[in-house]
Amino acid sequence: MTKQKSGVAKLFAVALGILTAIGGFVDIGDLVTNAVVGSRFGLGLVWVVVVGVVGICVYALMAGRVAAVSGRATFEIIRDRLGPRAALANLAGSFLINLLTVTAEIGGIALAFQLITSVEPALWIPLAAFGVWIAVWRAKFSLLENVTGLLGLSLVVFLVAVFLLKPDWAALGGTLVPAVPQGETPFTYWFYAVALFGAAMTPYEVFFFSSGAIEDGWTIRDLGQAKANVFVGFPLGGLLSVAIAACAAIVLLPRAIEVTSLSQVVLPIAEAGGQIALAFVLVGILAATFGAALETTLSSGYTLAQFFGWSWGKFRRPVNASRFHLSMIVTILIAVGILATGVDPIQVTEMSVVFSAVALPLTYLPILLVANDRQYLGENVNGCAMNVIALIYLGIIVLASVVAIPLLIITGAGA
Repeated sequence: MTKQKSGVAKLFAVALGILTAIGGFVDIGDLVTNAVVGSRFGLGLVWVVVVGVVGICVYALMAGRVAAVSGRATFEIIRDRLGPRAALANLAGSFLINLLTVTAEIGGIALAFQLITSVEPALWIPLAAFGVWIAVWRAKFSLLENVTGLLGLSLVVFLVAVFLLKPDWAALGGTLVPAVPQGETPFTYWFYAVALFGAAMTPYEVFFFSSGAIEDGWTIRDLGQAKANVFVGFPLGGLLSVAIAACAAIVLLPRAIEVTSLSQVVLPIAEAGGQIALAFVLVGILAATFGAALETTLSSGYTLAQFFGWSWGKFRRPVNASRFHLSMIVTILIAVGILATGVDPIQVTEMSVVFSAVALPLTYLPILLVANDRQYLGENVNGCAMNVIALIYLGIIVLASVVAIPLLIITGAGA
């Protein structure tokens, strides 16, 4: 890859940010969680999405800068910076959450195919897993970025649907006020606040983003591109998240429809735009869940290979990075095994976003430490303003991690 990139190449390179947004911010976890929240709290938790967007932008910028300046991915430096024991704890927590998320995303692909074909999702799970494996094994990284990310933009239909539904804007705007609705408890309100925050700042997003920067050959000259990816991709994902919640608030909340399946998530789209809109949203959901499955599967291989010092990367042939590819195959097989027990993919999704919140400090504290280490970044370490913002978010991250499990128990997983 040449150091100088054409304007067209730079434009397409922003697809990394789009893929990260579509496959990270708007994956199966976000689709379900935002629809549930919209159907129960209206737009009363939109503020959490805003907080999450800013937080993931702050830490993704740091992770991208570390990769571009040092030429090394996140887990390689975490191992060196923290030492093998502390980094192993980080690896264990991050990998287990990643595995849970891979399971949810493969289940999400199966659910998307069920919506398209009416065939039971259990029959689609092996095909979904096989498709993910073929893509991570054979497809070029740039192809994964561009095709999956751009097809995922079909989810913009949620934003269009908000206007097509012609809501009472005053009433909808009134639900923006952070308040506990009648029939809900403060515990359920804060449980879903933590779940939304965990969905927005899922650890695999920064692992994939920094490793993707290495795959794309970023250098210090590409820091502008890193900012473009972050400031295009994640806010776009946040906007789509708000649109999903708004559609649920307009259609499902007044009818007291509880979201327990993916078909209820797309119900407002069918009501707003009929079969054409439904076709768009099904393409978007399939692309988003498939993109997220690719991201999480790759992130599993990235974290293990970078920690243990294995050869890794889509830019290397499988024969030259055999342990990297083998680890991804094993991850996919374990995910299929979990789904084969008959567990509801929606429940796996809900658990994955909550436990993501628990693992957040293990991911983001090391990134903050590395981003301030002159040994790796020289003069490109964090400035004062960035550190202040990052420390504020670290406090929020620790708080979310501490309260996640108690809220899960008290509310019976938000019931």
